[in-house]
Amino acid sequence: MLKNSSILITGGTGSFGHKFVQMTLEKYDPERLVIYSRDEMKQWEMAKLYEGDERVRFFIGDVRDKSRLVRALSGIDYVVHAAATKIVPTAEYNPFECVKTNINGAMNVIDACLDKGIKSVVALSTDKASSPANLYGATKLTSDKLFIAGNSYAGKSETKFSVVRYGNVMCSRGSVIPFFHSLKAEGRLPITDDRMTRFMISLEQGVGLVWQAFEDMVGGEIYVRKCPSMTITDIAQAVCPNAEHYTIGIRPGEKLHEQMIGSEDALHTFEYQDYFKILPAIYGWCDDPKRIKDGVKVAENFTYSSDNNDVWMSQDQLKKWLSENGY
Repeated sequence: MLKNSSILITGGTGSFGHKFVQMTLEKYDPERLVIYSRDEMKQWEMAKLYEGDERVRFFIGDVRDKSRLVRALSGIDYVVHAAATKIVPTAEYNPFECVKTNINGAMNVIDACLDKGIKSVVALSTDKASSPANLYGATKLTSDKLFIAGNSYAGKSETKFSVVRYGNVMCSRGSVIPFFHSLKAEGRLPITDDRMTRFMISLEQGVGLVWQAFEDMVGGEIYVRKCPSMTITDIAQAVCPNAEHYTIGIRPGEKLHEQMIGSEDALHTFEYQDYFKILPAIYGWCDDPKRIKDGVKVAENFTYSSDNNDVWMSQDQLKKWLSENGY
């Protein structure tokens, strides 16, 4: 599907964008891959990695600016929407700015993609959008709903919108593993709460889920990848085995456990080998055989959270992964 196509990724200079661009160029050899973001320095640094590669283009722009998006989308076939204000405390203390990017920006992306007749759009979500307990999660839940409803706005344009959702991406910028690693020499690590658990997914797996969505989507699906859990203390011990731990308490808006599927969504959730699919309740799409395919409906009281997971990652498994990835 993506081979010889033109693809645009918003927020493309982030951790996910770097990995998506690298892997997509290698696997699909697209005709053009456009990185759309607002930070010129990050684009400058990223451009050095692809100097001389005519497939890779850079476009300065903000998802808050619809007219700029429309211009950037000329000739584009597929869009990955990764741009967002993501840091939980930052969103709590700057709510207006978070809404402008995560909600207004999502509306702009949807409108611009419809106007330009984009074939398919995959938006990145987060575990925090499931039963949100903070502003970031609330804005991403709203964004998810907007992208799902975007399918009913498509009309004759046939633009399709779907969402992928996953939790803690290992070693992504601003995540806990690089943070713990930066404190290794100090011998002391701050632990928010020793009961805390997190899902563990690699950037490669996140990119793979986006590819899966493009291949499978009819429109309106939320894809949730299955992945193992770890306690925050096990993560800390794997990164810094000899470090002392001290408790600092949960930050404003932070959850004790990550949740990717709540009981409210169980009525419309289907299970597959490597992922779950939440189907939209609107227009009877949750009963559509084309969207369900070979999925098996989950139990009515089903939830998928990092504390009730069937699969757990051990310290040794994380240590092996860290070693293989240069930590």
